[in-house]
Amino acid sequence: MAVDPSRRRAARHAQPGTVPLDPAIPRTPITVERITDAALQVVATDGYDALTIRSVAKVLGTGPSSLYAHIVNKADLDDLLVGRLCSQIKLPRPDPARWQEQLKNVYAQLRDRYLEYPGVSRAALAVVPTNLETLRVGEGLLAIALASGAGPRTAAWAVDTLSLYVAGYALEASMVQQRRKDPGAIWVLSRDDLVSRFEALPEDKFPHTRRYATELTSGTGHDRFDFALDMVIDNLARAGSV
Repeated sequence: MAVDPSRRRAARHAQPGTVPLDPAIPRTPITVERITDAALQVVATDGYDALTIRSVAKVLGTGPSSLYAHIVNKADLDDLLVGRLCSQIKLPRPDPARWQEQLKNVYAQLRDRYLEYPGVSRAALAVVPTNLETLRVGEGLLAIALASGAGPRTAAWAVDTLSLYVAGYALEASMVQQRRKDPGAIWVLSRDDLVSRFEALPEDKFPHTRRYATELTSGTGHDRFDFALDMVIDNLARAGSV
């Protein structure tokens, strides 16, 4: 008797102990944990674009049908990936005296997890969070944002804004990283090359780009990441009590 994979997914997303085990589910060496491990291996090696049910099955040495006994579809696989990464995030107890530092720390952790697996943040952008670990991180971030004194809507929207930015930042960085491996990707320029191109633009059409070429291309490491987070976080408590 075939087991509906949607029942397995519902069981994964329920609180432990609230869903009884189905005696009809056969034991198998292919598990959700192994599927998630294999999916992360595919992304780490070849990038998120290479992630398919078939590519994961190949890593496990089985056929796609074996995976469908445990997951529903590619979106379910995305949910598992993001949940696994979120399970590695350490959440502090919200502290009204340190909430800004705490938010930055949690988002830096999330950024680093995304960057470890090129393009995986696309899964976070596309999936509706149902995994308990993903929801745990969302709950923790909201609690820290509320510790700022901001109202619930303001805190919720700030968390959403920051989460979108972190995912987008990591996605862009991953895309550049992947394209640098392509010998034909000549559009990936060094900073000096980019400054030279900006300064060579017609001054009558691009006066500001020419004048501020250095500023436009400035920043090393995660300078711009920190700058963007600071802009939102530093204004969170002043945004209102709504």
